[in-house]
Amino acid sequence: MARRSLKASTVGIEKAKRAFKIREWTQEYLASEVGLETRQSIWKFFTGKPIERQNFMEICFQLGLDWQEIAHLPNQSLLKQNNQDWDTCQSIDTLVQMVRSCRSDKIQAQCATIRLLDIARPIELEDIYVNANILNNITSQRWLDIFDLQSLVSEELERFGLDQVCQERFPAIQAVTTYPRLMVLGKPGSGKTTFLQHIATQCNQGKFLPNLIPIFIRLKNFAEAAKETVNFSVFNFISQELAYFDISEQQIQTLLAHGRILILLDGLDEISKDDSAEILKIICKFSEDYYKNQLIITCRISFCEYQLEGFTEIEMADFDQFQIEAFVQKWFINIAKNYTEEGKVLASRFMQKLQLPENREIRELSVTPLLLNLACCVFQAHSDFPTRRVKLYEEGLDILLNRWDEARSIKRDTISHKFSLPQKLKLLSEIAATTFKQNRYFFTQSNVQQCIADSLYNLSTTQPQPEILQLNSEAVLKLLEAHGLLVERARGIYSFSHLAFQEYLTAKNIVASHEPQILEEKLIDLISHLTEPRWHKVFLLTTGMLDNPTYLLQLMKQHIDGLVAFDKQLQKFLIWLKQKSVSVQTPYKSAAIRAFYLTLILPDGLSLADDLALCVAIEPRLASNLPPDLNIDQALNCALYLSLALYRNPTLDRVLALNFAFPDDRVVYNPKLQREANLSPLDESLQQLKEQLPVPVQGTEQLKQWWNANGQTWTETLRSVMLRYRNIGHQWQFSEQQKKVFKQYYTANQLLVNCLNSSCEVTSLVREKILETLFLPVARASGSTATTTTNTARLRKNKGLYKSYFLLVLHLRTMKV
Repeated sequence: MARRSLKASTVGIEKAKRAFKIREWTQEYLASEVGLETRQSIWKFFTGKPIERQNFMEICFQLGLDWQEIAHLPNQSLLKQNNQDWDTCQSIDTLVQMVRSCRSDKIQAQCATIRLLDIARPIELEDIYVNANILNNITSQRWLDIFDLQSLVSEELERFGLDQVCQERFPAIQAVTTYPRLMVLGKPGSGKTTFLQHIATQCNQGKFLPNLIPIFIRLKNFAEAAKETVNFSVFNFISQELAYFDISEQQIQTLLAHGRILILLDGLDEISKDDSAEILKIICKFSEDYYKNQLIITCRISFCEYQLEGFTEIEMADFDQFQIEAFVQKWFINIAKNYTEEGKVLASRFMQKLQLPENREIRELSVTPLLLNLACCVFQAHSDFPTRRVKLYEEGLDILLNRWDEARSIKRDTISHKFSLPQKLKLLSEIAATTFKQNRYFFTQSNVQQCIADSLYNLSTTQPQPEILQLNSEAVLKLLEAHGLLVERARGIYSFSHLAFQEYLTAKNIVASHEPQILEEKLIDLISHLTEPRWHKVFLLTTGMLDNPTYLLQLMKQHIDGLVAFDKQLQKFLIWLKQKSVSVQTPYKSAAIRAFYLTLILPDGLSLADDLALCVAIEPRLASNLPPDLNIDQALNCALYLSLALYRNPTLDRVLALNFAFPDDRVVYNPKLQREANLSPLDESLQQLKEQLPVPVQGTEQLKQWWNANGQTWTETLRSVMLRYRNIGHQWQFSEQQKKVFKQYYTANQLLVNCLNSSCEVTSLVREKILETLFLPVARASGSTATTTTNTARLRKNKGLYKSYFLLVLHLRTMKV
């Protein structure tokens, strides 16, 4: 029988006490981390008394220690098995080294290379392997309420990296040294098999557990062999493996009796459901009979329905930033076969692009090695990520739903064969659209099963019984989990594995219908969410999926104009914006100039942008060549902003910044230029204002005194100069409601520009016509446009009339443009 208790050695106690002191824990806290109700076992551990074996190992793991280095272990040289005595450990060690030497080439051939999707050749494992981390609490076993999870959702989080929230990570290799029985769980493509192969090769090369013999078994092959042989066992399989090297069964029994074999069982989820119970029974029997040997099993997390006695379950953690960076650098040097320096440059460019806000969804997908490999393949082709994301998401879904299982020759159960790939996508898109529209990122098992049951009912040619639908919906849910599209975030609570997939599938549901009337109704319904930021990705994806997105883009433009159509103050602002842009001498698009001034001259209390992103999106040339008029107005606006800040709180830094903010310093500091220059009225006024400013060397107190006495007058003079000569510096007095509408108007226009720039299937003529009319006041002459907002509210009650009305208005606007 297995030793049921362990105690710490004298040296081990000292190591444990040091680790305990560093963490500054109490014994009560350590007991709670281990899962003990009292601290009695903790006290016994630190005093060298025997405690239950599993608790001993768990205490060591929580302290970051190798239990074998802490435990007081008896001399193993006098063990007996099958009446065969060994005089010393040296004879066992000799046998182990002999077997290791014989099988070294076999293990390397079996485990030292891997295959990556879309890479034509086998890859050396160590050319791509990145040290893995694990979560010691299984995500799906957490007792969390759906409201607890919902409160975790924030744009500041990595958009659903929720399995990592509030969970500490540990090096996966540490778990192998801590626990003799491991069940390694993970999502598809999370690196479970690669981790197992890494352990096998490291052990084979003597870099890890050098006194053990690694045996790597693909459970799919094991199950097939078990079907062909009566009373098949793990021992039989090992015997067959070692028979080729003339290792006798007696020698194998000896090795097993001394616990010198490391058994690595890969892919429990790849066995058919009919065979899994029997295979688990075989594994459990072997584990009990040869308890001294180390066993590690890998399995997709959704298939782990049984808890094996004596096995510790761990979950593969998603890649963090450092792991992504390490993988990417290895990929571009070793996989893409670039020269080292060229590979480093590409890897660096990949990481820089990945951190950009517009690539957040790709960053979200890249936390699993499987999808990170896809991102690298896409980037390698053009040294950039595609603007049109639809194809990337299509590839990702195809990999998870189809290609990954095909590449590994995995055949799922009967329910999988009843669902074609289009049917799976249709089902997922219905779940995504329903939950996303309800603002539910998380949903209960009963909710998602009901959605699945409804879809199954619609697909069925007969009228199935409710009990059958219930059973089938459970099976389909497990199937979708197995594919890695749905994830159990806590007990009975699900979400999509990535928010990007939920958004993509929601968009797919919108464009799925071939009926023009249904499609138009869905697009009109989509427009109702235009001012909701969480829908913006869905707009971009829908635009990219439509064969002709003109109708949607025009609907967006119409709705955006309707936001401000009846607000006189906002219309007055837009009239000024148009007049100002017309007065500027520039070869660039007028819409880009309007966007520049819209961003620059924001109403008080609004901060919508800090750069030229919007105007550059309309006119890319502005990024490197800002016209003189725009430069002057930008400098003056900055000066006005600084002077207002100085009036409230004079500081030396702000005075210096204000001096540098003026458009031209040359005339002020050079008397000769002052006499010779033919100054414009604006230049003369600015020169006079600058000469009035206190000299920074006067000190902070004198600066404060000057600004307190003269700051308001000086600032108002500057404002009047800007108004007189540049028509900027107006004091727009907007209410809080107007500010809210103004922000919606700005962000909706920004979204429209992004849609136009997303490589969607829209003609250049339509694109230019829409761009030409951005940020313009609503023209009241047409009559139809001026009544957009009021009529929109009325006509929502009649969708058919609402659609006809929009078509008419769009036609009139297109003719006017």
